[in-house]
Amino acid sequence: MGDEMQIGPYKLRNNLILAPMAGVTDRPFRSLCAEMGAGLVVSEMLSSNPKVWKTAKSINRMNHEGESGIRSVQIAGSEPKLMAEAAKFNVDHGAQIVDINMGCPAKKVNKKLAGSALLQEPLLVAEILKAVVNAVDVPVTLKIRTGWSEDNRNGIDIARIAEDSGIQSLAVHGRTRTCMFKGNAEYDTIKAIKANVNIPVIANGDITSAKQAKDVLNYTGADGIMIGRAAQGNPWIFRQVEHFLKNGTHLEKPSPLEMAAISIRHVEDIYDLYGFHMGVRIARKHVGWYLNSYDTEREFRREFNKIEDSGLQIEALEKFFSLLSKQAKSKACYAA
Repeated sequence: MGDEMQIGPYKLRNNLILAPMAGVTDRPFRSLCAEMGAGLVVSEMLSSNPKVWKTAKSINRMNHEGESGIRSVQIAGSEPKLMAEAAKFNVDHGAQIVDINMGCPAKKVNKKLAGSALLQEPLLVAEILKAVVNAVDVPVTLKIRTGWSEDNRNGIDIARIAEDSGIQSLAVHGRTRTCMFKGNAEYDTIKAIKANVNIPVIANGDITSAKQAKDVLNYTGADGIMIGRAAQGNPWIFRQVEHFLKNGTHLEKPSPLEMAAISIRHVEDIYDLYGFHMGVRIARKHVGWYLNSYDTEREFRREFNKIEDSGLQIEALEKFFSLLSKQAKSKACYAA
């Protein structure tokens, strides 16, 4: 448990992977999750449409400057030739692994028959996978859902196509396309997929704690775990899972002071990447996630979201965590 995992020539430090999430897994967040114990972090999805590669949004998404670790970039699209070109373009810009998105259920993506909509078209899936694998000299990985709908869980067929096409590892989200993010993820299909292919299989969907990560690994036999939404405002989940898999004991979450240091440095990295004007806005959602369980009445967030100045944002965060720290100390004294 918590073993190293291999994707092509790359040995990961462990088998815990940060899921690519549009608008979330930018360079500051990826770097933080890697530092907090993720063995691999995957960038936000990039369209295979070359017209958008030069937009500010795409340029930021492709920014891997100063990133340590293995650079994995996710691409999405439905035309084999364009997908092959997108893969080449990203490898030329430093990608060491190319990940293909056939897991995103978003309507915006699915309207274009990309993401999980492709699961309806196994022949096209094979064409895309082969085109991308043949276009680049780096490992190509794939992310899918368990199928198109509950009546059409064709994940095993797609997994076999992936293996035959030269895909080096497969991440499976335990829902179908029609489930979107509703209901609970199921792991039976992931278990069945793992039993039917010889490439590494990574389990994804609703993994929100160290114990659950272990349970899912045990149940599915998967080679690794992919965590997405549970890492938002909670990047130390990777550290906690890694510790639990190795030692069987729970690692406490950071103290308010450590949390302050982590979130403030994260926010400062956001300013560095996007500039102060955009950075102030982008910082708001991350701060909202960090404070989810502390600011239950959302009072602090309402005030924080009105702040237009980066210095004042940092000041407000310092105050909030300092107060939290005092409260934690007085609770500890009272309990003693």
